Amino acid sequence: MTGPADDRLQARNDLAWAISVGGIGVVLFAALLLFTWTFAATLFLIFAGMLLGVALTAMTDLLGRAVRLAHSLRLAIVCLVLAGMLSGIVFLGGATIAQQATVLSNTIKSQLVNVKAFLERNGVDTSFFDFSSLTATPSDSSTPAASSPAPSHNLPSAGAIASSGGAIFSQSLKLILGTVSAVGNFFIVLFLGLAFAAQPGVYRAGLLFIAPARHRARATVIIDRIGYTLERWLIAQIVTMAAVFFVTWIGLAVIGIQSSFILGIQAGLLAFIPTVGAILAGLIVVLASLASGWVAALSAFILFLGVHAMESYVLTPIIQRQALDIPPATLFAFQILLGVVFGIWGLALALPLMAIAKVMIDHFKAEGEAPPAEAMVA
Repeated sequence: MTGPADDRLQARNDLAWAISVGGIGVVLFAALLLFTWTFAATLFLIFAGMLLGVALTAMTDLLGRAVRLAHSLRLAIVCLVLAGMLSGIVFLGGATIAQQATVLSNTIKSQLVNVKAFLERNGVDTSFFDFSSLTATPSDSSTPAASSPAPSHNLPSAGAIASSGGAIFSQSLKLILGTVSAVGNFFIVLFLGLAFAAQPGVYRAGLLFIAPARHRARATVIIDRIGYTLERWLIAQIVTMAAVFFVTWIGLAVIGIQSSFILGIQAGLLAFIPTVGAILAGLIVVLASLASGWVAALSAFILFLGVHAMESYVLTPIIQRQALDIPPATLFAFQILLGVVFGIWGLALALPLMAIAKVMIDHFKAEGEAPPAEAMVA
């Protein structure tokens, strides 16, 4: 028979154990947050590869409904078709894309300067905009030849040559490193996507193996629901992006806007980012159309409103009505939060991350609202 002293000792031991477990949990959670913050770019890169793998798996499964082939053969067919489409676009429109991209870049720069000048003429302070790199210094062309000093025929000093060479080398190194980083990230995402799509069952089994045995059934349901939700959303998103690309391209070509093809491509790509992507695409389209006059800019703005209405009120309700159901304000706030904290990666991948969180919340909420087994039997 235990006495009061034993009960107090047991209570102290339980309290010490609870404090120890809680402290360890807090430390582990803080370490997880620090790890996520430090390696956020790498984690987002891996997540992008997983999304590509889910998209390839979804297209492979859709092909499986039409033809009865092995998974590897269907995946090879999907990859060959996608590679052929990309190669065809680059081969047939590569020169057009490069030319229109150059024209679009110059047009956007000049229109930004014009907008800044217009705001300044109307009394709007634009000192917080730094467009110095977009404007050419007029002194290079407007200075009379008579006022310019006589050209010197002396050779530059060794210090000047070394300084110029160092600046050129530094800029070239930055460009090379940036290009290598972008190409490397692309191939990392591509490799991860192909690896995940080639053997989806292996990685699913690996995730389930990590889960404790008593929670493995629940983890199986959650993982399958997440995969199913992401597959439906990605297929719907691909259809939406293609529709936005074609409508924007054809509409701008009818209006007579230069660089209509590259503007359609950027509108289709930015359609992957809901809300924010549509705003950025519309802003770029309107700025590029200002060079053709106010009538063309107004027509492009009306076209942007029509494309946005088609995406929001036609494509999304019809194609994605069973994929995701997230309030727009909640999604926009989550996008802004991740965009501020993690940059472009957080902005682009906010929706799939929120979709995963919603699936998990819905699952645990349904479990909490489910009646106990004894009550159902009674």
